[in-house]
Amino acid sequence: MATPVIMPKQGQSVESCIITKWYKNKGDKVEIGDLLFNYETDKASFDEEAKVPGILLEIFFDEGDDVPVFTNVCVIGNPGEKIDAFYPVKENNITGNDKKQEKEDVSYGPIQEGLIVDKEGLNDNGIIKISPRAKKAAERTGVDYTKIKGSGTEGRIIENDIILSKEKANIGTYSSKEILAGKNAKGTGIGGRITVKDLENVNQSIDGYEEIPLSNIRKLIAKSMCNSLLNSAQLTIHSSFDATNIINFRKKTKDSKNKFNITINDIIVYSVSRTLLNHKSLNAHLENETMMIFKNCHLGIAVDTERGLMVPTVRDANTKQLKEISKEIKSLVENCKNRSINPDLLKGATFTITNLGSLGIEMFTPILNTPQVGILGVNALIYKLKEINNDIKTYPSIGLSLTFDHRAVDGASAARFLQDLRSNLENIN
Repeated sequence: MATPVIMPKQGQSVESCIITKWYKNKGDKVEIGDLLFNYETDKASFDEEAKVPGILLEIFFDEGDDVPVFTNVCVIGNPGEKIDAFYPVKENNITGNDKKQEKEDVSYGPIQEGLIVDKEGLNDNGIIKISPRAKKAAERTGVDYTKIKGSGTEGRIIENDIILSKEKANIGTYSSKEILAGKNAKGTGIGGRITVKDLENVNQSIDGYEEIPLSNIRKLIAKSMCNSLLNSAQLTIHSSFDATNIINFRKKTKDSKNKFNITINDIIVYSVSRTLLNHKSLNAHLENETMMIFKNCHLGIAVDTERGLMVPTVRDANTKQLKEISKEIKSLVENCKNRSINPDLLKGATFTITNLGSLGIEMFTPILNTPQVGILGVNALIYKLKEINNDIKTYPSIGLSLTFDHRAVDGASAARFLQDLRSNLENIN
């Protein structure tokens, strides 16, 4: 019996996922455990495995499609089985097969005034018929679709028309091609041809380039960072602490009988969780001119992954011991890097810690993860000089960079938090 494969729900807040890659094609044989497709939320990526064996009878969505959770994505069964009942209902109640035809029929583009176009390619309102895929391809390649005769039904322009037009296009005049010598340039001549004039401001030594669309997580990061800077009054102050005791403390825990591998970052997270509640204005959200002061510290830990920055949350960090915090951070980091993190763990933080010390950064300006009002940057360990009993000695120093929302927190309040945190770190035992 044919079996549909649905889009799973990853986390309570996830309503839809985007298919990023198909591992199987329609008609392929599938065994239990075979990877069918990869999909991602706005923060994490997952692979979907086959739960039953058979033939991949139909694929209902393409790579790049945004699919609501619990919607049929494809169907597995035996050759000849009926699958009409499994076609998902999409927008405007159009089913799978009808939707494929609709993609090629209903999108239209504006026609330039005075342009002569084959009447077969126009709808009743005199507008050029072009499929959404063709329109996107035209925008991507720079092909002027208003000058193309479509090969689709009733003269509509389809994606293949754009591809063929690009391949066959005479992109330049004779003179400009001699100068261009294979370089890319945008033309203003007839049919998009490149003229000599177009090349006047072109650097002839320019190298080639590759266009890579932003991933969903990169888009989310970009949007969040811009919104953060546009909608808050951010200020960063810097300090540092003597890391002698924290280094000795870490060594002592590693050498003890009940040793466990903690990092300097684990100790800083632990210290922040113990310091923050004495500075409640920083353990807060600011939304709609209202401060939300939290009773517990839910610390976001910035994690660098191949897909981009992810910030999982150590919840109720102030109630957990150092060993618990260290173990939880390691688990969260691993899940972020192997793309198995639960999206629900990527929200709810009341304060964030980001560490660039391992990359040798001595000072930086972290950007707030709004509506949070504070984020702490941890910098590289460097050696400084200080006077001890009339002698100049070196000591290990770690820098701290605190960004805060000046609308919610005054500079003196932020400085006092750094002062207390520095003291706690220097006196850890």
